[in-house]
Amino acid sequence: MTEIYETQSERTDLPLVVMPAVLGAMIEPIKAQFPALHDVARVRMFEEFTSDEAVLAERLKNADALLVGGYHISDDLLRTISEQGHVKCIVFCGTGVASYINLELARELKVRVCNAEHYGDHAVAEHTFALLFELIRKVGQLDKDVKAGNWAWAGGDGLQLAGRRMGIIGLGGIGTTVAGIARAFGMEVAAWNSHVPAEHFERSGAVPVDDLNELIETSDVISVHLPLNDATRGIVTAENLAHLQPGTMLINTARSEVIESGALFARLQEGDIPAALDVFDHEPLTVDDPICHVPGIVLTPHVGWRTDGAFKELTRQMIACMNAHFAGEDYNVVVSEH
Repeated sequence: MTEIYETQSERTDLPLVVMPAVLGAMIEPIKAQFPALHDVARVRMFEEFTSDEAVLAERLKNADALLVGGYHISDDLLRTISEQGHVKCIVFCGTGVASYINLELARELKVRVCNAEHYGDHAVAEHTFALLFELIRKVGQLDKDVKAGNWAWAGGDGLQLAGRRMGIIGLGGIGTTVAGIARAFGMEVAAWNSHVPAEHFERSGAVPVDDLNELIETSDVISVHLPLNDATRGIVTAENLAHLQPGTMLINTARSEVIESGALFARLQEGDIPAALDVFDHEPLTVDDPICHVPGIVLTPHVGWRTDGAFKELTRQMIACMNAHFAGEDYNVVVSEH
């Protein structure tokens, strides 16, 4: 039987906030934030994760606002919850809300959509380097070898980061954090971002490169950190990836869709580019997905953002969005209800 956590259930005079499904790791951090809604809204959280839309719709009956994370809100579900109840605010537990909710439809239905910002800058940046270190030092494979009694590693020696060039595509919060870590490791850092002022490059210590092909061609490591929106979807093209030099390492912890569909897989098929990915066109991956069988590739299941610190800041912002909504104020509003 599904456990339901409720606050102020007797306060039927208050609006109802529903979280119809929750990732296990977020249960305690979000509970810790609920007191901030005292006398503002009552909360009902279902402590069982599901992406079944019929179940989600049933759980959202009578909801005035919705906390959502880890599953997509289809157009049908968005229409259903708008029509069957009073949902006027959806708070998404993440930044890339456009990947999970049709924002134009939300605008049509006059449903406010909010997200969280910069909560995972350090988490994703650190995961970027976890992936990079797996590429250059192969710690996972070495661990298996030692435990199997194979002390002499036949896979070759590792690579050193100091002195190498890190090329960052997208110099927002995460990209800037990556730049700082890379510089601490003694790397030269360059970046491409068409919408970042010169002062931002100066603060990050990254050398601005105006031509994306040049950045890709002259870097030892390429790390992608663009947000996904209409302007960035498919912005890294097959023609750009053709400029990767043999041995250049490519890491994507941003969104798969910022790379032209099929272009990365086609380039990796040439077999000369080590790659590490945390994001994919279709999630979760199946064992027969072709990307799983690219030799030497390192894959993780979209977990770059999942750390204790990120959960704490993420849930704080989610509740701040709700408080602002019920107070008639704006906080991290992506789509306005007006």
